[in-house]
Amino acid sequence: MTTDMTAFAQRVFDAQPFSTFLGAELTAVGPGSAEIRVRNRPELQQQHGFVHGGVLSYLADNSLTFAGGLALGGDALTAEYKINYARPAVGEVVVARASATVTTRRQAVCQSSLYVVQDGVERLVAVAQGTIVAAGAPVGD
Repeated sequence: MTTDMTAFAQRVFDAQPFSTFLGAELTAVGPGSAEIRVRNRPELQQQHGFVHGGVLSYLADNSLTFAGGLALGGDALTAEYKINYARPAVGEVVVARASATVTTRRQAVCQSSLYVVQDGVERLVAVAQGTIVAAGAPVGD
């Protein structure tokens, strides 16, 4: 992957106030792939102590959109996505890893797997799939 693409992805991520508010980090990008992490803390949990489904949904949506945008070569938006919660998210960190599975000129169908990390062990907690559409300037503009 080019440095331009990495820099582009980080600029887009850094421009997202909600990502900053959650303390999210864009930890890896590649052609058609992205990884985003959020450290678990009490204010991100629901009443049972699990990471709130809204936080997991954010991670799914944003990782899908980054993977799709990178596959499409520029800025992108989510057209739709679906998430399945597999088990409660209890752990130190939540990680979303997404990749584009099918890309056309205007859209990318992407999948994201969400994991919690506890004592260095990852456990799958949710899976998502979505359609991402090109929305703006290509990388380098």
